[in-house]
Amino acid sequence: QVQLVESGGGLVQAGGSLRLSCTVSGRTFAWYYIGWFRQAPGKEREFVAVVNWGGDSTTYADSVKGRFTISRDAAKNTVDLQLNNLEPEDTAVYYCALKIGSHNRNLGSAFDSWGQGTQVTVSS
Repeated sequence: QVQLVESGGGLVQAGGSLRLSCTVSGRTFAWYYIGWFRQAPGKEREFVAVVNWGGDSTTYADSVKGRFTISRDAAKNTVDLQLNNLEPEDTAVYYCALKIGSHNRNLGSAFDSWGQGTQVTVSS
């Protein structure tokens, strides 16, 4: 059973940066994908970014391209999300999730396991 735990959220001013981490525990396989999603109050869950377990294949939502970077740290067994040039519109609870295989890797419904989420708040 794989477990995911997010950390690193907080309050930051617009233009600032945060680094989120998703710690993955349990048995893992090369065909896993780890994604980041977010959900703002009153809005639907939104895809942010996804990376394969090897760390060499990434996909981003258009809204975060050039500002966010997803990466896998094999030594720490984490998948990190670097958030730069944050905007108030980035305020949300950020979740990491795991799926098997690359199909539909930007759809939340395709992911099997989820973390509990970490709050990111960007003030203007």
